[in-house]
Amino acid sequence: MFNNKLYFVFIVLILILINGCNNPITSNVIQEKEYYESDVQLKIYFCPKQDCNSAMINAVNNAQESVHCAFYDLELEELIKALSKKSREADVKVIIDKGNYEGEIKGEGVKAVASRQYMHNKFCVIDGNTIFTGSTNPTDNDAYRNNNNLIILNSKYLADNYESEFNELWKGILSSGDNVKYGKINTNIGLIENYFCPEDCTLENNGGLYRIIELIRNAEKSVKIASFSFTHEELADELLKADIKGVNVSVLMERKQRNVMGSQYQRVKDFGLNIRLDGNKYTMHHKFIIIDDKIVITGSPNFTLSGFNKNDENMLIVFNEELALGFVKEFDRLFEEGEAV
Repeated sequence: MFNNKLYFVFIVLILILINGCNNPITSNVIQEKEYYESDVQLKIYFCPKQDCNSAMINAVNNAQESVHCAFYDLELEELIKALSKKSREADVKVIIDKGNYEGEIKGEGVKAVASRQYMHNKFCVIDGNTIFTGSTNPTDNDAYRNNNNLIILNSKYLADNYESEFNELWKGILSSGDNVKYGKINTNIGLIENYFCPEDCTLENNGGLYRIIELIRNAEKSVKIASFSFTHEELADELLKADIKGVNVSVLMERKQRNVMGSQYQRVKDFGLNIRLDGNKYTMHHKFIIIDDKIVITGSPNFTLSGFNKNDENMLIVFNEELALGFVKEFDRLFEEGEAV
């Protein structure tokens, strides 16, 4: 009998040759200006193993002038109290997706986002020089039960980017708006790229999805992905191609998302990709990729068409081996607890 995987290898090799001749990812590329910042500081937290709630509260408590947050959901009582208290001495504004807004914080500085589409962000900008972002919704489940990541960055360029995005949301501009101001920032800790979906996350012109696929194609040793939802067929194709080229590809996916419409789980598993379902009895809520144990892609978008093309989201790509090592340890631990079904 003809082996299914060998047949797939043959088909994919043909597709690679075709794509090499005519692929939108290689066309209409715009070269972006890069900026430099010398005093960037970064901290990473993995919930629930580490106390993400306290990290967010401390960031808010340390604010001197302003706290501007865009949350898909908000229910952590201590964080709500910290935001309310801080509003007495600083400019505090919080936007919450209309589907989850229940008047959590009182005051005229609070607004529920009214949109036909998700406002799926989880970020705060503090004093115009600090941000926190990642996959963590400030809820009891995400802080204390679900697997998540929270990044806190001191960076004026990034804070300016996120402040501009927040101001668009505050004005009711959702799932659209201006492109990111400082897309690539060379820093003392490495290159940082910043994208806001959907406007910055296209498959062309150096958009966020373009960059993800480009980094996977350029991977030399390994690609590790942890994703709550994984329905993006083109990303799945790139992972299969990388696997055929000899790159060590590993994927961890939330168990409850295995059979949703468009799920790539069974497809890539049938072609021999090393993919597992998570072992957390609650939820594996991460959305990150690690390239060659050196580059980290993380943020709010799930690896779905809506995550990049429809929802209001934010994403970072950080070229830093120390950060990558932290994500590798988190991935390896969760992958070991998972299983292929």
